[in-house]
Amino acid sequence: MTASLSPPAISFRDMGQVYKTSSGPLEALRGVTFDVARHQFVAVLGPSGCGKSTLLRSIAGLQTQTSGHVEVFGHPVTEPRDDIGIVFQKPTLLPWADIEANVVFPVRHKTDRVSAEDRERARELLAKVGLSGFEKRLPSELSGGMQQRVGIARALHLNPDILLMDEPFSALDALTREEMGFELLRIWEAQPKTVLFITHSISEAVLLADRVLVMSGRPGHVIEDLEITIPRPRGVETSSSKVMHDFTGHLRDLLLKRAA
Repeated sequence: MTASLSPPAISFRDMGQVYKTSSGPLEALRGVTFDVARHQFVAVLGPSGCGKSTLLRSIAGLQTQTSGHVEVFGHPVTEPRDDIGIVFQKPTLLPWADIEANVVFPVRHKTDRVSAEDRERARELLAKVGLSGFEKRLPSELSGGMQQRVGIARALHLNPDILLMDEPFSALDALTREEMGFELLRIWEAQPKTVLFITHSISEAVLLADRVLVMSGRPGHVIEDLEITIPRPRGVETSSSKVMHDFTGHLRDLLLKRAA
């Protein structure tokens, strides 16, 4: 008897999204179908307005698709789940609370109490993202890159199976953005999660991901599903390698052709 295969972590089947607007229906997505395996890192790449963030909100349970199916571990998504962590474009930290309190906020929101173990885990996560010693600082005392590290630690605090990241480094300067990419790789390689990472950056997508989904059009749809066969672990030397150059060149040509 053949053992049954476990369901993918994330599954879209012919998913569509139509928004009601003052000028009539706006079709954001049409016919989106793909799977993300457990512990796979998938980047979603494409121009503004092609529905990348709409995909993420559907998985997070923040909205319900108009058509088709969205599932997490074989179950339809009907509401937000504790096993999904989200990192937004801006960290949206509580300005009056110190960094440790911001990291444990998901626990307080869920149970209305924070244990000594919760605070210890927050300190461990802050150490993982390079912020040991900053636990009692306020967000205003941290740089943009440091605040985004807090956002990542907060998203990881409940030890989610899935991590959704919506252009988390886009507001950072180029040097800090590259540094944060390597930091995310280090964290993910030490403790793999299923990651769906939204980005506009071709090089960022290729450096981080196992697969890159390229989206285009209005309504948005997937035009390519590209496996990134660059060996792991990846580091600074990867970003200047020929294979990295080849992948980025292919994706750039594809997007330019679509834009023409």
